Amino acid sequence: MISPQDLTASLGISPAGPAAAPLDLDLIRRYSGPAPRYTSYPPATQFHPDVATLDLNARLAEDNTLEAGPLSLYVHLPFCESLCWYCGCNTVITRRHGAADGYLDLLSRELDLTVARMRPGRSVVQLHLGGGTPTFLSPEQLRRLTRLLRARFVFAEDAEISVEVDPRRLSEEHVAALQDLGVNRASLGVQDTDPRVQRAIHRIQPHERNRQAVTWLRAAGVTSINLDLIHGLPLQTTETFARTLDDVLELTPERLSVFSYAHVPWMKPAQRIFEQRDQLPAPEEKLAMFALAHERLTAAGYLDIGLDHFARPTDELAIALADGTLHRNFQGYTTRAGASLYGFGVSSISQTANSYRQNHKTLGAWRDALHTGQLPVERGLWLTPEDQRRRELVMDIMCRRFLDFADLHRRLGVDVADRYRTELDSLSDLQADGIVERDHSGLRVTPRGTPLLRVVASRFDPTFQAAARRHAQAV
Repeated sequence: MISPQDLTASLGISPAGPAAAPLDLDLIRRYSGPAPRYTSYPPATQFHPDVATLDLNARLAEDNTLEAGPLSLYVHLPFCESLCWYCGCNTVITRRHGAADGYLDLLSRELDLTVARMRPGRSVVQLHLGGGTPTFLSPEQLRRLTRLLRARFVFAEDAEISVEVDPRRLSEEHVAALQDLGVNRASLGVQDTDPRVQRAIHRIQPHERNRQAVTWLRAAGVTSINLDLIHGLPLQTTETFARTLDDVLELTPERLSVFSYAHVPWMKPAQRIFEQRDQLPAPEEKLAMFALAHERLTAAGYLDIGLDHFARPTDELAIALADGTLHRNFQGYTTRAGASLYGFGVSSISQTANSYRQNHKTLGAWRDALHTGQLPVERGLWLTPEDQRRRELVMDIMCRRFLDFADLHRRLGVDVADRYRTELDSLSDLQADGIVERDHSGLRVTPRGTPLLRVVASRFDPTFQAAARRHAQAV
């Protein structure tokens, strides 16, 4: 296994602390416009509702030949007891915990409809429970979900099994149920530890609950803990965010995600509350928080994986970045590249080699489709060969930070430098500003340009300009 010293050296990071190239805030200001997050290419904004043309049975058959590879499963559990006003997730707000029983009944139907179209015995190497709040489910409901999944799929011995956790909704009984499922990774929603900010976002969460959750999870054998933070929330300042960083670093997580608050009130009306109260920090203050997080986390020994992900040098995510196997899907940066992603539950997204499909986003439409025996798909995309080639370019930029023309020629069978000459020439401004370097062998995103990976990738995305207003800021 690569040593932490070799890894930090390969990524241009001093073993004594911060990255050798500090953030260039002027550069970020100049280039940070709206851009897709590229959890897929083409982005989800390009999915279309003409499900008939997707020919779902054919797409599933193509993904389940004798040569079919491993599986990554995602289960969306949308329930939350209360709405966090910043939230951009697909949620169902209710205090009626019995609602999860009916939801599990429907999940069982969806699992059966899908598994009937799959080749038996494919190994599950990754499972993620997202939401919503998966720990909204009672311990017994979580155990029922475990039985539903284990009865239908074969899990690899070293499968990564992860869950999103709301520390406010976690008990020792929940942790025992997650242990039965085999959870070895947990992602805790913290966002901010300042009481005034918590009141402003309608999420009261004393830091002691975070400490308790981490203690319970570690005692249960969870070996990798991620903490989610958001910068740019109402009433946040660099001073208050610095204290939040102190609080979370005290918990010594293996990973941190420091998301930029995405203000999209046209999609999430609850966010209009922040505009009415005039509580959002100015763009300069938000950028200063981003810089502070980068400085503090790299100084504490975390590696900048890209965008908003940080990990310890010995973490799988950091090792995957160093050895070129880092992957990106609808859960963000991840490992286990090469697995087909099958999503279950309302709004979940699935990905195979040449297709994407997304379930209905409303509980009623998802339920109605299942009651009629249909796969509950609302929209999707069948990738053309050109889409698949461009996906390789975009994901190499997002995950490897370079394009190796010779390697791409072997993988894609085309001369990338010639076929994408227009796109490569469009990078001249980024090259002049030291964001990318280019020669006859390929293209490399510099450490200075790493915060702008989305901007570099968007130059290879012909769908982007028309959809630019549908995306949040790149930084």
